[in-house]
Amino acid sequence: MAWLQDRFQMHKLHWNSRSPIPSEFWIAVTAYFTVGLVGLWTFWYFFSLWRRKISLSWMKIIARSKRKNFERNHKVPTSEHVWNTESLIRAKGLKCCVCLESISPAQPLGQMMTSENMVHRCDVCGVAAHIICSPNSQKDCKCVSMFGSKHVIHQWTVLWTDVADQSEEGQYCCYCEELCSESFLGGPPIYCCMWCQRSVHIDCQSAMAAETGDICDLGPYKRLILSPLFVRTISKPGGILSSITQGANEFASTVRVHLGSRGKKVKHHKRLPSDSVQGDSNDDSSSDTTLNSNQRAKESKATGGSVQRSAENEHYSSEHYSSESDGRELISEPIRLNDETGGVKLKYALSDLPADARPLLVFINKRSGAQRGDSLKHKLHFLLNPVQVFELSSSQGPETGLILFRKVPHFRILVCGGDGTVGWVLDAIDKQNYESPPPVAILPAGTGNDLSRVLSWGGGLGAVEKQGGLRTVLHDIEHAAVTILDRWKVTFEDKKSNNVLLVKYMNNYLGIGCDAKVALDIHNLREENPEKFYSQFLNKVLYAREGAKSIIDKAFVDLPWQVRLEVDGTEIDIPEDSEGVLVTNIPSYMGGVDLWQNEDEEPENFDPQSIHDKMLEVVSITGTWHLGTLQVGLSRARRIAQGQSIKMQMFAPFPVQVDGEPWVQQPCTLKISHHGQAFMLRAAIEEPLGHAAAIITDVLEHAESSHVINASQKRALLQEMALRLA
Repeated sequence: MAWLQDRFQMHKLHWNSRSPIPSEFWIAVTAYFTVGLVGLWTFWYFFSLWRRKISLSWMKIIARSKRKNFERNHKVPTSEHVWNTESLIRAKGLKCCVCLESISPAQPLGQMMTSENMVHRCDVCGVAAHIICSPNSQKDCKCVSMFGSKHVIHQWTVLWTDVADQSEEGQYCCYCEELCSESFLGGPPIYCCMWCQRSVHIDCQSAMAAETGDICDLGPYKRLILSPLFVRTISKPGGILSSITQGANEFASTVRVHLGSRGKKVKHHKRLPSDSVQGDSNDDSSSDTTLNSNQRAKESKATGGSVQRSAENEHYSSEHYSSESDGRELISEPIRLNDETGGVKLKYALSDLPADARPLLVFINKRSGAQRGDSLKHKLHFLLNPVQVFELSSSQGPETGLILFRKVPHFRILVCGGDGTVGWVLDAIDKQNYESPPPVAILPAGTGNDLSRVLSWGGGLGAVEKQGGLRTVLHDIEHAAVTILDRWKVTFEDKKSNNVLLVKYMNNYLGIGCDAKVALDIHNLREENPEKFYSQFLNKVLYAREGAKSIIDKAFVDLPWQVRLEVDGTEIDIPEDSEGVLVTNIPSYMGGVDLWQNEDEEPENFDPQSIHDKMLEVVSITGTWHLGTLQVGLSRARRIAQGQSIKMQMFAPFPVQVDGEPWVQQPCTLKISHHGQAFMLRAAIEEPLGHAAAIITDVLEHAESSHVINASQKRALLQEMALRLA
């Protein structure tokens, strides 16, 4: 120490004398500092390895203990995992539930992870496993059917990944009420129930099971969850032949995994997207839910100049999805029910549910603008019963879920997708001829999400996540108010109005001219480069870019003379500077623009816009530049007319779009008439009237269950309530 002080004094004298020679003292300090840093980093590295080893040991002990509990306690429900093949890139960060090793091992420097590497991912509970490990997995998947049991039993699992938004209550042990978190030294993982999402310490679980019998009440969303006590598996003749077939299918699936990458480019061109607003998915799989209906939906063919469904409206396609890489061979084929199912194959049947149950039927379109359908599916499978979650595709439409729920008296529907997906589901509901149709809520996963904005569900998944995620959405659905939405029938006839060329159903808006041209350009770009449409934000950027290209293109300056407009039988002059005409049903366009709001015009000329007044509003726009200024709030659309029936005669070909679905329409006569009204759910966000409407809705449903009123009376009362509280 004395030597160090002497050296310091000597170097201090040298510094005071302003010696230009570098000091040996500072070189030594730098060396000591570097050695200390390297030593600290080395210590932290080995400490992390030690902590990981301890954590892995804990997990292996828990896995062995869990296996013994399953063998000893026959009351615990067991279910096999439903494996689907998935790209290793999408399973990054997960651990194998069998060997407990990382699914995606560390890659050598400079080596990229490729999509040829595949893993198995359970379609029900979301766990992952190596393909060689999955045959040895335990039967600890979420048991979707406990038919015949008296109570739902907790299904405890180790969360291999964060598959659901954790509530504040879930952060504490439900037995000792202490914080559930891993210790600094890598303590044991926490058990979480796959039904009620409650957490419990490993040491507390046995004591709690002895006291409560491990009975689960399904948690805070028990009214929305389809209880497994009322789900019955439809058995089919089995035997050794079916076992051999299943084993052969598993072997064939494993072989296809290694061969699938060779035909990936070919399959990419053969497949047609079911909701082309976001183009193709980054994933080759198009797996169904546990219902696994592999039937082809009836295809609707349209004549005339229409293109395939685009934006959010591609409901059907003529190509069946390839099943070579979706893992469906691992799921046993369901049998066909009797004629009341409409020829739809079902794997489950529902028995009579309690009167206070309000199960949620969920439809997910993973090809919607945000392209996060797979993530939503895994989260909803964990929060709800996987039987009530359906993935829409070209081979499975909403009819499968609606038929499964056909005898459920009071259920609600959640559509995870864009405006086109909502229209698809509403069309399917119309075909079921419900006496009192189920109300529909929206999880905005499209690009514009205009209908979702009007009903207060938000403009995108980002806004939903900021407000609390899926748990908040489920809470809002349970307390949402029922409202009604006008639906309109759009008929395209030839010039003489003798033959019907095409029939569409409109929920949001219809456009002719420059706005439809931008939508058509986006559709064509999506068909050519589907990989560009993978997020809501970039989709909007591409819309803006295509709109900017059309600013100098004055292709529709003759529209006022080539389109004849009649509203309620009266001919309306289109302004001479117009390059587009829009017919709107809701106060939202292009992601939130209210076209009918215009302070520059006299308010007494027109009535305020409403989504259930059986009236349509007609506005004009002067070009693509006008569309851009509307988007940023620098201008307003010009209001033309308001009425209950609209007729337009087109004397030249024009781009036309209905709810975002564009095509080039040849000269024809276009007629819009009122089709009906759909029940929708509006989020009651800090609105006294909204909360009151939600309470009244619950009272009316309870009255129907008690046979105080019938379905027709409930429907009439709900419609009157929606009108009065609007």
